[in-house]
Amino acid sequence: MNLNKAFVLGNLTRDPEVKSLPSGQSVTSFSIATNRFYTDAQGQKKSEAEFHNIVCFGKLSDISSRYLTKGSMVLIEGRIKTRTWQDTAGQKHYKTEIIAEALQMGPRGSETQGQGASTNNYSKPKSFQRQEPEPEQQVRQDDIPVIEENYTPPADDSANMETDAGANMASDEIDVKDIPF
Repeated sequence: MNLNKAFVLGNLTRDPEVKSLPSGQSVTSFSIATNRFYTDAQGQKKSEAEFHNIVCFGKLSDISSRYLTKGSMVLIEGRIKTRTWQDTAGQKHYKTEIIAEALQMGPRGSETQGQGASTNNYSKPKSFQRQEPEPEQQVRQDDIPVIEENYTPPADDSANMETDAGANMASDEIDVKDIPF
C-alpha cells in the first residue's frame, strides 16, 4: 500500500495566478510559506521558513483565485507531484508541487507569526457577509450564563421526586443477570 498525502498550513507569499488549460479548465498556482520554530543546541530560539508551490484545478481553482490574496492563511490538503521538463538549451528542470485536493481558508484578518506580519485582505462577497441581528434580537450580556472553573452543580432533586413514569422506569431497568451471554 502506498500513500501520497500532504497537509500544509501557512500564508500565501503572492496572489494566486490563474491560467487556463487547452481544455478550458482553470488552473491556479500560488506559493505558501510555513514557519518552523525551534531551539538550537546553544539554547537560542530559531525560525526557518519553507516555501511550497500549490496548484489548484477546477472548483478549487475558482475558489482560491476569488478569495485568497497575498498573506491569506490557508490549509491545503493534497498530493505531492514532481514535474520535469527540458528547456530549449537542453537543460532538465524539476519542480515539486502540491496538487490541492481540499482547501480551507483561515480566519479573516489573520496574521503571520514571527517577522514580517501582514494582514490578510480576504473579504467575502456581500451575500456571504454576516448580518448583524436587529436590536430586539441581540443577546443581552445578562442572558449569557457564566460558569466558573471550579463550579459544582447543585444536587439533582428530581431523583427524590418519584413520578409514575419514574417508578415504571425503575422497574423496566435491565438486570445484568438477565443477559443471556
